[in-house]
Amino acid sequence: MFKKILGTGFTRGLNTLCNAMTLWLGTKFLGAAEWGIAALVQLDVSLLLIGVELLAGSGLVYYTPRKKASTLMAVSYSWIAIVMAFYMLLFFIFGHFGFFHNIVPEGYERLTLLMVFIYSFHNFNMNFLLGKERVGLFNWVFATQFLTQFGTFILFILLFHINDARGLLYSMLAGYMAGTLIGGIALMRLVRWEKPDPLWPAIKELFNYGGIIQLSTLVHILNKRLSAYILKSNWDYKTVGVYFSGTQISEGVKLVGHSISLVQFSSISNTNEETVAARLTIRFMKISVLLTILVMAVFCILPVSFYEWVFTKEFSQIKQVILLLAPGVVMLSANTIFSHYFSGTDRPKYNLFASLIGLAVTIPCAWFMIPRWGIAGAAISATVTYMVTVAYQWTVFHRITKIRLRNFIPDKEDWHWAQQEFKGMFRKG
Repeated sequence: MFKKILGTGFTRGLNTLCNAMTLWLGTKFLGAAEWGIAALVQLDVSLLLIGVELLAGSGLVYYTPRKKASTLMAVSYSWIAIVMAFYMLLFFIFGHFGFFHNIVPEGYERLTLLMVFIYSFHNFNMNFLLGKERVGLFNWVFATQFLTQFGTFILFILLFHINDARGLLYSMLAGYMAGTLIGGIALMRLVRWEKPDPLWPAIKELFNYGGIIQLSTLVHILNKRLSAYILKSNWDYKTVGVYFSGTQISEGVKLVGHSISLVQFSSISNTNEETVAARLTIRFMKISVLLTILVMAVFCILPVSFYEWVFTKEFSQIKQVILLLAPGVVMLSANTIFSHYFSGTDRPKYNLFASLIGLAVTIPCAWFMIPRWGIAGAAISATVTYMVTVAYQWTVFHRITKIRLRNFIPDKEDWHWAQQEFKGMFRKG
């Protein structure tokens, strides 16, 4: 298990390094305003993917061990085609109204849709591999995606001189395409073709499970990114670009929680033992939170002059964003572990409730703070939201498992477990 965590952690760490280099190059060659446009397009893509993932998202991780691959592919691929046709119609209708371009930057409509379409298939492959507990293969495909993205970004801005938001977005599209190709090859070699089961029962199960997860994801994204839209409405693209850069650095630390939670989710989805799922969650929580605190402390200690030197003085407020987001990022690492526990034990409704509670906090905080305090208000709003969300998740987790807060304090048993897992990495097989 440690081998899976470290392998995933290494891949996520490499991804974070590439993202950091991308951020550095982007701030140097694109500037804050173009970076802000790219940020809004990425947010649009994330929101549109939620509709796709109703039947082609993380619910696949839960159902892959339980249903035929051919059934899941038939349902998901058909759904992707239907949703994309619907999105094209929506863009055509609302594209004639001025407010539409406050959400989707003008001139980026087709690129946004194409990114959603390609990423939908990439996402299907990745979730299927996780469901098969092929974490190593998952990491290879993921690495292909982000390394291709980073490499092409360098080419676009340095060789082709595409020094606007398209330079980043084209590179992301190239990464999705490479990941989809390699992931599709991996998937085809993993499964054998079988006649699909009747699709309607599978659709109902996937929708019942995935519907709650994706509604929860929608609310969760709004909790994290609603501030970007409000910043754009009250300020400008430059302000969005600076705030987005600060959140990228802060939330880059979430690689710790994501690396651990992916292994957690895969393991919990393949067991029916409640005590095992709870025990794994506790141990993963300890590792995730402790490591997140350590990494976040480093970013908080660095002086403002360091960030100005790296990203130019146009991004001097990045340090302020990082400091104000720091407590929230620690909470976010706990939120990730709790969320994967509820999803992996077929209780996704609690993630939805947590996100709705968070949104009930985000909306008044953001609408009050951002017009008055700008970037600082957005960061404070996000931190308060994460704290309230985790407080609710802990309350539900305690009610289900009867586990107390003191059980989350590392002890000798955890140390011995870590030693055994570390030694197990070097055993044959």
